[in-house]
Amino acid sequence: MRIDIPQGEDPIPYVWGDMVPEIGMAASNFSLSVYAHTKLGLREFEAARLRIAQINGCQFCLDWRTERDGEKVEPEFAQAVTDWRTTDAFDDRTRLAAEYAERYAVDHHNLDEDFWERMGAHFSQREIVELSMDIGSWLAFGRLNHVLGLDTVCVLPKP
Repeated sequence: MRIDIPQGEDPIPYVWGDMVPEIGMAASNFSLSVYAHTKLGLREFEAARLRIAQINGCQFCLDWRTERDGEKVEPEFAQAVTDWRTTDAFDDRTRLAAEYAERYAVDHHNLDEDFWERMGAHFSQREIVELSMDIGSWLAFGRLNHVLGLDTVCVLPKP
Protein backbone atom coordinates (compact mmCIF):
# COMPACT_ATOMS: atom_id res chain seq x y z
CA MET A 1 0.00 0.00 0.00
CA ARG A 2 1.11 3.51 -0.74
CA ILE A 3 -0.84 4.95 2.21
CA ASP A 4 -0.02 4.28 5.84
CA ILE A 5 -3.02 2.67 7.52
CA PRO A 6 -3.15 2.82 11.33
CA GLN A 7 -3.15 -0.58 13.00
CA GLY A 8 -6.66 -1.90 13.45
CA GLU A 9 -8.16 0.32 10.72
CA ASP A 10 -9.88 -1.13 7.69
CA PRO A 11 -7.94 0.33 4.70
CA ILE A 12 -10.80 1.25 2.36
CA PRO A 13 -13.07 2.94 4.94
CA TYR A 14 -10.03 4.68 6.41
CA VAL A 15 -8.74 6.08 3.11
CA TRP A 16 -12.12 6.85 1.55
CA GLY A 17 -13.95 7.87 4.71
CA ASP A 18 -11.58 9.10 7.39
CA MET A 19 -8.87 10.73 5.28
CA VAL A 20 -11.11 12.67 2.87
CA PRO A 21 -14.66 12.29 4.20
CA GLU A 22 -16.29 15.00 2.09
CA ILE A 23 -14.90 13.54 -1.15
CA GLY A 24 -14.63 9.88 -0.18
CA MET A 25 -18.22 9.53 0.98
CA ALA A 26 -19.53 11.12 -2.22
CA ALA A 27 -17.30 8.81 -4.26
CA SER A 28 -18.47 5.84 -2.23
CA ASN A 29 -22.12 6.75 -2.80
CA PHE A 30 -21.50 7.16 -6.54
CA SER A 31 -19.72 3.80 -6.68
CA LEU A 32 -22.54 2.09 -4.81
CA SER A 33 -25.20 3.75 -7.00
CA VAL A 34 -23.69 2.18 -10.11
CA TYR A 35 -24.53 -1.26 -8.70
CA ALA A 36 -27.74 -0.43 -6.87
CA HIS A 37 -29.53 1.50 -9.59
CA THR A 38 -28.38 0.09 -12.89
CA LYS A 39 -30.98 -0.74 -15.50
CA LEU A 40 -28.44 -2.42 -17.80
CA GLY A 41 -28.47 -6.16 -18.33
CA LEU A 42 -25.99 -8.17 -16.29
CA ARG A 43 -23.90 -9.28 -19.28
CA GLU A 44 -23.29 -5.84 -20.78
CA PHE A 45 -22.76 -4.38 -17.30
CA GLU A 46 -20.16 -7.04 -16.46
CA ALA A 47 -18.49 -6.84 -19.89
CA ALA A 48 -17.83 -3.13 -19.43
CA ARG A 49 -16.88 -3.48 -15.76
CA LEU A 50 -14.46 -6.34 -16.37
CA ARG A 51 -12.86 -4.63 -19.37
CA ILE A 52 -12.10 -1.60 -17.19
CA ALA A 53 -10.77 -3.92 -14.46
CA GLN A 54 -8.46 -5.53 -16.99
CA ILE A 55 -7.21 -2.15 -18.19
CA ASN A 56 -6.80 -0.78 -14.65
CA GLY A 57 -5.23 -3.96 -13.31
CA CYS A 58 -7.38 -3.66 -10.17
CA GLN A 59 -7.12 -7.04 -8.41
CA PHE A 60 -10.40 -6.71 -6.52
CA CYS A 61 -12.31 -5.71 -9.64
CA LEU A 62 -10.77 -8.56 -11.63
CA ASP A 63 -11.89 -11.09 -9.02
CA TRP A 64 -15.32 -9.56 -8.33
CA ARG A 65 -18.45 -10.74 -10.17
CA THR A 66 -21.64 -8.75 -9.90
CA GLU A 67 -24.56 -10.84 -8.72
CA ARG A 68 -28.19 -10.10 -9.49
CA ASP A 69 -31.03 -12.18 -8.14
CA GLY A 70 -28.60 -15.03 -7.47
CA GLU A 71 -27.15 -14.91 -10.98
CA LYS A 72 -23.57 -14.22 -12.05
CA VAL A 73 -21.87 -14.48 -15.41
CA GLU A 74 -20.27 -17.82 -16.23
CA PRO A 75 -16.66 -18.49 -15.14
CA GLU A 76 -15.40 -18.20 -18.75
CA PHE A 77 -16.86 -14.70 -19.10
CA ALA A 78 -13.66 -12.87 -18.09
CA GLN A 79 -11.72 -14.54 -20.90
CA ALA A 80 -14.50 -13.66 -23.33
CA VAL A 81 -14.16 -10.02 -22.23
CA THR A 82 -10.44 -10.18 -23.03
CA ASP A 83 -11.37 -11.61 -26.43
CA TRP A 84 -14.37 -9.31 -26.98
CA ARG A 85 -13.50 -8.72 -30.66
CA THR A 86 -13.65 -12.42 -31.61
CA THR A 87 -15.61 -14.30 -28.93
CA ASP A 88 -18.77 -16.18 -29.86
CA ALA A 89 -20.01 -15.77 -26.27
CA PHE A 90 -21.31 -12.21 -26.74
CA ASP A 91 -24.32 -10.69 -28.39
CA ASP A 92 -23.99 -7.24 -30.02
CA ARG A 93 -24.84 -5.29 -26.85
CA THR A 94 -22.32 -7.17 -24.71
CA ARG A 95 -19.59 -6.82 -27.35
CA LEU A 96 -20.32 -3.09 -27.71
CA ALA A 97 -20.22 -2.60 -23.93
CA ALA A 98 -16.74 -4.16 -23.79
CA GLU A 99 -15.61 -2.12 -26.80
CA TYR A 100 -16.98 1.10 -25.33
CA ALA A 101 -15.26 0.47 -22.01
CA GLU A 102 -11.92 -0.10 -23.71
CA ARG A 103 -12.19 2.89 -26.02
CA TYR A 104 -13.49 5.12 -23.20
CA ALA A 105 -10.44 4.20 -21.12
CA VAL A 106 -7.66 4.25 -23.71
CA ASP A 107 -8.87 6.00 -26.88
CA HIS A 108 -11.80 8.30 -26.08
CA HIS A 109 -10.72 10.94 -28.60
CA ASN A 110 -11.43 8.50 -31.41
CA LEU A 111 -15.02 7.52 -30.67
CA ASP A 112 -16.16 8.16 -34.23
CA GLU A 113 -19.57 8.42 -35.88
CA ASP A 114 -19.50 4.76 -36.92
CA PHE A 115 -19.09 3.75 -33.29
CA TRP A 116 -21.93 6.05 -32.13
CA GLU A 117 -24.21 4.73 -34.87
CA ARG A 118 -23.59 1.19 -33.66
CA MET A 119 -24.17 2.22 -30.04
CA GLY A 120 -27.40 4.03 -30.98
CA ALA A 121 -28.63 0.94 -32.83
CA HIS A 122 -28.29 -1.23 -29.71
CA PHE A 123 -28.60 1.11 -26.70
CA SER A 124 -31.09 3.85 -25.86
CA GLN A 125 -29.70 7.28 -25.07
CA ARG A 126 -30.48 6.71 -21.39
CA GLU A 127 -28.52 3.44 -21.47
CA ILE A 128 -25.57 5.16 -23.17
CA VAL A 129 -25.50 7.83 -20.45
CA GLU A 130 -25.75 5.21 -17.71
CA LEU A 131 -23.03 3.04 -19.25
CA SER A 132 -20.81 6.12 -19.61
CA MET A 133 -21.25 6.98 -15.93
CA ASP A 134 -20.67 3.38 -14.89
CA ILE A 135 -17.46 3.17 -16.92
CA GLY A 136 -16.30 6.51 -15.50
CA SER A 137 -16.86 5.24 -11.97
CA TRP A 138 -14.96 2.00 -12.53
CA LEU A 139 -12.15 3.74 -14.36
CA ALA A 140 -11.68 6.36 -11.65
CA PHE A 141 -12.16 4.32 -8.51
CA GLY A 142 -10.59 1.05 -9.68
CA ARG A 143 -7.57 2.98 -10.89
CA LEU A 144 -7.43 5.04 -7.69
CA ASN A 145 -7.42 1.90 -5.55
CA HIS A 146 -4.84 0.21 -7.75
CA VAL A 147 -2.52 3.23 -7.83
CA LEU A 148 -2.69 3.59 -4.04
CA GLY A 149 -2.16 -0.15 -3.59
CA LEU A 150 -5.58 -0.66 -2.03
CA ASP A 151 -6.97 -3.03 -4.65
CA THR A 152 -5.90 -6.18 -2.78
CA VAL A 153 -7.85 -5.08 0.32
CA CYS A 154 -10.79 -3.47 -1.44
CA VAL A 155 -14.45 -4.10 -0.71
CA LEU A 156 -17.50 -2.54 -2.29
CA PRO A 157 -18.55 0.51 -0.28
CA LYS A 158 -21.54 0.21 2.00
CA PRO A 159 -24.36 2.76 1.79
